[in-house]
Amino acid sequence: MTKTKGRAEDTSTLVYQCRLPLSTHTVNHLAGLLRRHLKAIRSRWRILPPGRIAVIVLAVLRHDQRLADMTGGNNVSESTVRRWRDELIALHAAQAPCLDRALKRVAKTGGEVVLIDGTLIPAQRRTGKANRRNYSGKHHHHGLHFLALTDERGRLIWISAARPGRTHDITAARHDHILAHLRAAGLGALADLGFRGLDNDVRDPVIVTGFHASRTHKLTPGQKDANRALAVGRAPVEHGFAHLKNWRTLTKLRTDPARATRLLRALLVLTNLEVNR
Repeated sequence: MTKTKGRAEDTSTLVYQCRLPLSTHTVNHLAGLLRRHLKAIRSRWRILPPGRIAVIVLAVLRHDQRLADMTGGNNVSESTVRRWRDELIALHAAQAPCLDRALKRVAKTGGEVVLIDGTLIPAQRRTGKANRRNYSGKHHHHGLHFLALTDERGRLIWISAARPGRTHDITAARHDHILAHLRAAGLGALADLGFRGLDNDVRDPVIVTGFHASRTHKLTPGQKDANRALAVGRAPVEHGFAHLKNWRTLTKLRTDPARATRLLRALLVLTNLEVNR
């Protein structure tokens, strides 16, 4: 009986090309940011130039490419790609504006209102009590809750920290003191009915949520028209979320909430680079 140690089939690595639907402006921005960072920390070299590193990280974020898949065609290890991804995410998350600065910028440019809404980013199920906290009864799956603000055109200006998926929109808004920040900046906000009760000031409301119908209280034609006008005004906030969720790495988060916050804020900066290019 003859034993052979050779492989039955050719298992050599195959590499294919894939289009990255991003502008060269975004790639150059990442590469320039990385060059300045390397100069600041006095890092002498990297195994690949900053431009190649930027393309690899963007492919991971945009197409949700697995880190192990990116190693074969670039002759680097999986841990190296992970380190590059985390490094660039941290650099961009640091550029995301805080809530006060974002609102002051809108007021300075002549804006009068902002759009506020919450969204659920799907996440892997966790064990123990964290599994129950991350389950959203509204969406019927597990995830992390984020609150976001956009301007009147739907451009994302701020995103909150990650919270368990069962968190309600109005609870997150109260935790971030959205109402106090809006009053301090002199701005109003358009929101859906999930934010009813956040602003109880009848004479000078800051947050407009529309009218709510019930079994015993039917809406008048004027109230229905007001709700339609509010829906038209709130439409751009959905466009802002759509641009953000074009990054397929958000299809299902595979990281802890602390890193998820950093990831979402980095993607906010990258999304604005693409939208405003």
